[in-house]
Amino acid sequence: MRLSYILTVYFGRQFLVGLTIVLSVLVAVAFLFELAELMRRAANRDEMSALLVIEMGLLRLPLLTQKILPIAALFGSMLAFYWLTRSHQLVVARGAGVSVWQFLTPAIMLAGGLGALSIMVFDPFAAAAAARFEQLEARYFRGQTSSLAVSQNGLWLRQAGPEGQSVIHSERVGQQGEELSLVTIFFYEGADRFTGRIDAGTAVLRDGHWDLRDVLLSGPDLQPQRFDSYLVPTSLTLAQIQDSFAPPETLSFWELPRFIDTLRQAGFSALNHRLHWHMLLSSPLLLLAMVLIAATFSLRLTRRGYTGLLIVSGVFVGLVLYVVNDIVLALGLAGSVPAVLAAWTPAGVSTLLGSALLLHLEDG
Repeated sequence: MRLSYILTVYFGRQFLVGLTIVLSVLVAVAFLFELAELMRRAANRDEMSALLVIEMGLLRLPLLTQKILPIAALFGSMLAFYWLTRSHQLVVARGAGVSVWQFLTPAIMLAGGLGALSIMVFDPFAAAAAARFEQLEARYFRGQTSSLAVSQNGLWLRQAGPEGQSVIHSERVGQQGEELSLVTIFFYEGADRFTGRIDAGTAVLRDGHWDLRDVLLSGPDLQPQRFDSYLVPTSLTLAQIQDSFAPPETLSFWELPRFIDTLRQAGFSALNHRLHWHMLLSSPLLLLAMVLIAATFSLRLTRRGYTGLLIVSGVFVGLVLYVVNDIVLALGLAGSVPAVLAAWTPAGVSTLLGSALLLHLEDG
C-alpha cells in the first residue's frame, strides 16, 4: 500500500512538532548554561558589561543549536512516535496496511532535508556568529595581541611588543609554522608609523626570538645593512601561532574547502578543518540515523507500557552516541584515524544500527 499524501503530511508534521519542542527546550537550557559560564568568566573584568555578556551568549547560540540538533532529532522523534502510538494512530495505520518504513519515510526525508539546510544555509550564519564571538573572546578574555592570516600569497603574522608592532610575511612555511622562508618583517611604532623593514632568507622560531639568516635591514632613516644572522625578539610560541588560525567553526561550509587548500599550500596541517568539514557533510546522515534509532525504542516499548524504560533507553543511547562521537573525533584529531573515517563513522554506524534493529523488530 502506498502512503497517501494526507498521511505523509500528517506524519511529517508530527515529527516537526516533536523536534521543535525538544530542540527549543535543549537550546534554552544550553543557552542558560553558556550565559552562566560567561558571567563567571566576566565576574572580575570591569570592562565586561551585562549587555556584552548577553551578546556573546547570543552569538554562541547558533553553534550550540547545530551541536544539539542530532540529540534533538533523537528525542523529538521519540516524542512524536510516542504520541502517535499512545493515541493508537499508528495501530490504525498498521491495520490499514501501512508498514513501519512507510510512516517513517516523511520523518526520514525531513531529517535529511533539515540536515542539508543546516549545512548549506544555517551554517554560514552560525560561522559568522562564531567568528564574532571569537573576536570578542580574544579581546576581553584572552587579551590576544597577535593574529595570523593565511592566504594564497603566503603567511601574514602580526605580533605586538614593548617597542611597537611588527608584521611578518613569509612565502613558505615549514615545520608547522616553526620555520619560515623568504621572510619580510615590517616594524611599526604605535599603530601605523613605519620604522623599518627586514628581508631574510629564513626565520626559525626559537625560545623568545626569531633567528633570521641572510638578512637585509632597511628603514626610512637607515642605510641598508646586511647581516649573516639577526635576532628579533618575540613573545610568540609555536602553539600560539597554530592556535591563531581561524577555528573551523568560524568558517562556513562553503569557505572550508578553499581554506583547507590554502593551509596545505602554506605548509600547515589542515586536519582539524578537514575533519570539521566532513562532519558537516555527514550531519544529514546522522539526523536520519537518529530517526531510525528513535523508532526502534518508541514503536514497541510504548505499546507495552514501558514508558520509563523508553526514557531511560533514549537517554542512554544519546549519551553513548555522544561518547562514541567524541572518542572517534579525538582519534581523528590525533591522526590515529583518517579524517574521513572519523567524521563518517558515527553517522554510518548509527544508520546501520537503526536499520538493523528496525528490520529485526518489525520484519524479523
